[in-house]
Amino acid sequence: MKYKQLEELIGVIETLRSENGCVWDRAQTHKSLTPNMLEEAYEAVEAIREGNPEHLREELGDVLLQVLLHSQIASEEGDYNIEDVAKELKDKLIHRHPHVFGNAIVETPDDVVKNWEILKQEEKKERKSQMDGIPKNLPALMACQKISKRAIKVGFEWDKVETLIECIKSEYDEFFEAVKNNDKNSMEDEMGDIFFATVNLARWYKIDAEQSLLRANSKFMKRFRKMEELAIKPLDEYSFEEYDNLWKKAKKSISTEQQTSAK
Repeated sequence: MKYKQLEELIGVIETLRSENGCVWDRAQTHKSLTPNMLEEAYEAVEAIREGNPEHLREELGDVLLQVLLHSQIASEEGDYNIEDVAKELKDKLIHRHPHVFGNAIVETPDDVVKNWEILKQEEKKERKSQMDGIPKNLPALMACQKISKRAIKVGFEWDKVETLIECIKSEYDEFFEAVKNNDKNSMEDEMGDIFFATVNLARWYKIDAEQSLLRANSKFMKRFRKMEELAIKPLDEYSFEEYDNLWKKAKKSISTEQQTSAK
């Protein structure tokens, strides 16, 4: 049996959800499991970024667990089961890869993406706007990227990157005008515009804004921990100048460690 472990895993999930199974698993619903789905996906992404195969294998298992739990709940409610989920995905992949399973011809990865989007639009005829179908619960940066990509599909794009950069500068001007007026509502609006325009700058250069910010977060935390390690007194007793010097020392120390480990 080629997928013996997978079939046995499905059986384990069925047992956990059964009358004599686990009280926690039996209590779960689609809604209660929503945070778990998001958390496991992010942990899998973190494992990918680490480049750790063993950790990624574990996290992919946790993602699969969420898929199987949702499928089992749906099966109990008479909606669908894991076999239906697999069939729908299989049919979709075959339909959206006519260059593999049909006679279509593509030459580049970009051609594949364009063809994928055309076929997707044909499948989603109920969508009337480019903005339809964007999940409301996406992290803001990811949603922003999707929104802007949808807009440029129909030509709503800056004519050149310099125009986009000027737009970002103008958004900063508008933000500080709101600051000057102490208008909190406008400040929030303008800060959102700054973020939105900056995400578009990332998209222009084919940079994933979500991953870019995750890297920045990770880098900041690493440097801050190094500051804590190098500090000779409580950090809340440092002046701005002392903080600045300590930050520079932390950056230099980390850079030296990285160069040493690379040798």
